[in-house]
Parts: sequence; structure tokens; C-alpha cells
Amino acid sequence: MFAEIEEKQVRKIICLRPVPPVSDRAFWDGLDEAWKTASLALGEQYLGYRYPNNLATDFMRFVRTGNREIFEARLFANRHALNALVLAECVENKGRFLDDIVNGIFSACEESGWQLPAHNNGLPLPDAGEPVLDLFACETGAILATALFLLEDELDQISPVIGRRIRDELERRIYRPYLERHFWWMGNGKDRMNNWTIWCTQNVLLSAFLVSSDKARNRRILKKACQSIDHFLDAYGEDGCCDEGAQYYRHAGLCLFQTMEVLNAVTDNAFAPLYREKKIKNIASYFFHVHVQGSRFINFSDCSPIAGSAGARDFLFGERTENAAMMAFAARSFVESLPESLTLPKENSLYDRLQQGVCAARMKEYDRGNGNRARFSPPDIYYESTGLFVARDERICLAVKAGGNGDSHNHNDTGSFILYQDGKPVFVDVGVETYTKQTFSPQRYELWTMQSQYHNLPTIDGMMQKDGASYCAKDVVCRLGEEVCSIQMDLSGAYPDGCKAKAFLRIVCLQKQKGVTVKDRVIWKKEKGAVIWNLMTEEKPVPAQIENRQGDDKWTFSLGDRGTFWVEGAALLGVEEIPIKDPRLRTAWKEKLYRIRLLWKADEAQMQFDEADDAEDLALEKRRALHK
Repeated sequence: MFAEIEEKQVRKIICLRPVPPVSDRAFWDGLDEAWKTASLALGEQYLGYRYPNNLATDFMRFVRTGNREIFEARLFANRHALNALVLAECVENKGRFLDDIVNGIFSACEESGWQLPAHNNGLPLPDAGEPVLDLFACETGAILATALFLLEDELDQISPVIGRRIRDELERRIYRPYLERHFWWMGNGKDRMNNWTIWCTQNVLLSAFLVSSDKARNRRILKKACQSIDHFLDAYGEDGCCDEGAQYYRHAGLCLFQTMEVLNAVTDNAFAPLYREKKIKNIASYFFHVHVQGSRFINFSDCSPIAGSAGARDFLFGERTENAAMMAFAARSFVESLPESLTLPKENSLYDRLQQGVCAARMKEYDRGNGNRARFSPPDIYYESTGLFVARDERICLAVKAGGNGDSHNHNDTGSFILYQDGKPVFVDVGVETYTKQTFSPQRYELWTMQSQYHNLPTIDGMMQKDGASYCAKDVVCRLGEEVCSIQMDLSGAYPDGCKAKAFLRIVCLQKQKGVTVKDRVIWKKEKGAVIWNLMTEEKPVPAQIENRQGDDKWTFSLGDRGTFWVEGAALLGVEEIPIKDPRLRTAWKEKLYRIRLLWKADEAQMQFDEADDAEDLALEKRRALHK
């Protein structure tokens, strides 16, 4: 797709000029007033900033102990400071921030390597003679290129050495290794790519086209980039679903958008027709389709339920793909996330933060003209490429994963479900703890968050699900209707071969304005085994057994203001309290989560979550009905 256009249609390429120079005060002074004020305030926080250096032993800490957080925190803090200072200087244009900007530039240029220790091919220290192009090496190149593009004249007045140093480092650390070496994320047409491919490619293009005037080299970079983009798109189904989740979409689908914007800007819009391609349109709308409410999104695998506001990129991607609902959603998300969404203080990309400022006034204006939230409610949808099912009514958002355990950032969670009522989590997917060496190692599935027993799934005859693309749901049938949406599947294929279950049938159904039902049935091969149901909740469940004449095991569980659900066909083993201490998980959850464990008493079990205004009255009615 992209490589073909590059070969057949691109004749001339130019440099990237996304905004006028800082000397054009009519442009800069005309930007959103709130953005300018916030950018100045953020920049002032970093006046006199002492850029902390990572020592060699800090880099080695990852190989020695598995800890990557300390090194990364310092590196990211330095990039955030430089970004804030650059934009503050662009807004004010008085030279007040320039010395601290120069300190930030030279601090980055004097680092032995721009890659993270976790991405250093298992080696304890960076080799300055063999630069590694990882996510943050490429992003550092883009930050320095953006800073030089914006402030080159101002930096030259201090010393021409500054600009020459940036160009020399980009030549050595970005352009040369990109063109002369092959890194796995570039793609080879065989292996499945992920967000690394497009995230790195976007930043290499920014590094080159913002500052380099070498047309021959830029053409070679563009050609190689187009090949990588095609490899990235090969990993997507036509429906555009991001199997890495909403949090990673920011560095997948939105980096695809930013890459396309750069390519169009330097080729006289040669790639613009691709915005009309069905796959590109579907990739764009994914983030909107998996939104729950506020800052919460559907999350499976390593994805957090708190994905954050995408802002300008999501808004502009919607505009390019002619998706008014997505534009309205992005503008509303931006406005609801103010004031933090103005400056994106936690975002590493200086270019994205610049774009946020350029687009801030437009998003505010668009939101004022689209105030009725119901006009852009996400639709019910089934993503066949990944097995993701999402259904909603006025109060409930239900999601089910019916794919397999070979996704990027995979957890063993095939068949698990997530349920929100009124934007509050009822049944949850925990997400992932802070990355360590183990997170992406052969011992990954020893981590509790990766295991099926800590998802809303059964443990069958003592066996949890297995990782790998071959461990997947079978015989999936999805129905999307105005009153009822349902999905059914056989989960037995997600468990190891030794599992005694011949089939494990799960049906999850949303009957709109009434509630959600989960029905499971097991068919054994020869002898019966034991089945334990695991259910994960944020709110503490309060169980109560329902007595009835038949002697069946029936339980109700109250989840406070989240509602009440009941289970039949299983005996309660207990409710486990799980303390949440990890910093990454604490961004999404309270101090505790809970796991309900139920032992099946028959070959079938059922859970019903009733959508009612008063859950306690509903539970009481059920008890009375059972005693009649």
C-alpha cells in the first residue's frame, strides 16, 4: 500500500514545516490563550532544572536486578523538562528559557545511549559505537529535531555549535543506523509487527524531515519507512482492531496517523487517498469504539483501563477519515480532561505536545458545537480479527474477548469479560504491573496478572489457560441486536492438552435495560474434573446464600453501589482480598481488588447481573420468589 505509492507516485520530497518560525509572532500569539498560559507556567517549573544523570550502574541495574523504573524515571523526567522549556520559549520568545534548553540538549547529546536498558539486547551497558534504535532512542531524536526546528535561529545566536551538535548526533545515532542496519521492528514481511514499528518509524521521519536537507538520504529514509508501515498494517485485520488495547493505540493507530501526516506534508499529499481506505478508517475509529466513560476504556492484556485523552491526534485522525462522531468524542475528551490535556505534561513527544497547542482552540470550538453526548455514543461492535465483542445500553458497557492467547502484550484471558455500569467497574481486567525484566521474559506467565485464574475465567481440573496463538476460542458466534447482544464460544482450546474438558461452552448475553447473563457448560472427555469460577471485582463483594427447596447452590453478591449479581450451580469457596501496591496498577485501581472463587457443583453454572436501580430490593425479590 504505502511502498507502492512511494515507488509509483512520489517524485519530489520537501522538508517538513508544520508551523511558522518562532519569529512569526502573529501565529504564536494567536494560539489558544489557556494553552499559552499553561505552557508558560509549566516551563517556569523547570527554570534552573538540574538534569539528573543516569550512572553506568543505573543502566546495569536492569540486567542485575530486573528493575527498569529508576533509570526510566530520570530519563523521562529530563525529556519532559526539555519539552516544557522549548514550548514555553516559543510562547514567550524572550530568551528566558534558552539556557535551560541548551542544558537539556547537551544533557541528551552526552548520554552514551538513547535506548532503554531493557531494549539493549541483553547487554549491561550501551555501546556508543553501535547505537540501538529502540522506541526512546527514536523519540529522543525526534525531540531534538523538533527543538532545533522551532528554535534554530535563537540557538544559533548563542552558538552555532548547538545546532551542529544536534545534527551530528542525529547523523550518528538515527540516520546512519536506520539506513545501514536492520532492527526487528522494521519488519521483514514474515514476523508480526506491533506498535514499535510505527512508533519508531514516525520518530525517524520527524528526525529526518524536520532538520535534514539531504534529499537523497531523506528519499532513502522515506522508502524504507513505507516498507515498515506496510509490515505494520499487515498485523491488522480489515476491521482495524488494535489487539494491544486502547492504551497502546496511542502509539499504534495514532502514530500511524502522525506518520501519514508527515508523509503527506513532504510529498504534496501523495498518500492522502489512503485515508479513504476501509482499514485506515477502522483503525482510526477503534479508540472511540472501546471508550467506556470519562478516562476509562475497555482493557485486555497489558492495557490499562485508564488510557488517557488522545486530544489533537485523535481529533485530526477523525477529521482526515471523515468521522464526525470520532471528532466530537476527541474534542469532548480534550475538554473534560482540562487543564492537563492542554500541555500533556506526561507525554514524551515534543511534536505531539506542539500539535496539541496548535489544535486546542479548534477542539474547544468543535466541542461547543457538539454538546449532546448521545450524538456520539459508540456502537455495539464485534471485531472478528481479535474476537473483541463490545455491547452497551444506557447504563451498561460489556466487553468479551473471544480471540486467543497470542496477542501482542498477551495475557491468558480468552473468554474473559469486563462489565461497567454507569461508568463504574463491576467485573474488571486488572491490567499489568510496572514493567520489569520478568514482564517480557520466558517467566512472563508466572506473574499473577497474566494468569487466567486472575481473570473472569474458570480453572478447569486445576489447569489455567496456556499462552500462544494456538490456544484460542473455537466456534465463536456473535449476535448484535437492538434488544439483545450475545456472544458464545468454546473455551476448551485455550487450555492445555491434558485438560479433561472436551468442550467448555460460554455464552455471554446483554439483554438491554435488563442485565447481563453468563452461562457456562462443560462437556467432559471421559471422567469429570473440578471447575473453579474466578471473578474479579473492584468493589468488595458481600455474599449471601439463597436457601430454596431444591437444595441448589445459589448465591447473591452485593457490590455496594455497583449493583447485585447472583450465581447458581456453584458453591462459594471464598472471597480473596488482593492488595494493590504496584504504582502502575494504582493509577487505575483502589488499594484493593477482590477475587471471588466458586466451585461448580454440576456441569452447568450461571451468573446473572441485573440492571436495576435498587440492587438490594431486587435481591430481596429473588429470595422471596425462591421461597414461594
